[in-house]
Amino acid sequence: MNWFRSALLSALVTLPFAGSLRADEASALAQKLSNPISDLISLPFQFNYDQNLGASGQGSRWTVNVQPVVPISLNENWNLISRTIVPLTRQDDVTGAGTSQGGVGDVFQSFFFSPKHPSKGGLIWGVGAAFLLPTATDPALGADTFAAGPTAVALWQKGPWTVGALANHVWDIDGPADISNTFLQPFAAYGFGQGWTVTLQAEATRDWVRKTNSVPVGLLASKVTKLGNQPVSIGGGVRYYVDSAPNGPSGLGARVFLTWMYPK
Repeated sequence: MNWFRSALLSALVTLPFAGSLRADEASALAQKLSNPISDLISLPFQFNYDQNLGASGQGSRWTVNVQPVVPISLNENWNLISRTIVPLTRQDDVTGAGTSQGGVGDVFQSFFFSPKHPSKGGLIWGVGAAFLLPTATDPALGADTFAAGPTAVALWQKGPWTVGALANHVWDIDGPADISNTFLQPFAAYGFGQGWTVTLQAEATRDWVRKTNSVPVGLLASKVTKLGNQPVSIGGGVRYYVDSAPNGPSGLGARVFLTWMYPK
């Protein structure tokens, strides 16, 4: 857990050194961050805490998700958006009292083909493929199974509002675990100006093999600012599990994030 706390502390101590952007520039960057398939290169570090895990309900988990987003211009009309999630996890008392595991979890990789311009009705969309890669360094942190399937995202941005949803479904291709999981992330974000954004979102997962659900709902606030000359977004919030799989997290969780942005 020490490495997680050190990373979180490093993120938080940067807050007093944050600079400022022009109000219009900060708001424009904040709106791009609310769009999962915008043309903005970003590198989010997402710090998560969950509790009440394991058969005893006494387990806890700390996860740092490193989530680079890289848009690639294919031609004058289309982008290819690469979204990667690399989980770095530390958990205690999850597999049993007095046990602990730490390391890299399974990497989740998505690719979206997306038009560079919204439709006439203002729809922004992307479709592609998602892959679960068996990269876990400990059996308790992953499924040891390669899985793949389709993914899609659709959203509208009008004024201060961004409303949409991201979804994927993956099936096991090779490995010891049976996987058939649907993920749905509806979201609504409101920009208050000067780079401030409040987002309400769910991250629902349906496990069709085990017939279980995990549905955390989060309320997050963020601010686009500068660290030196580097545009960043700093924020955090709480999550509440309205439904949870057996031995999964329940109750309240927390999230803090620091996103490095590289506008063109």
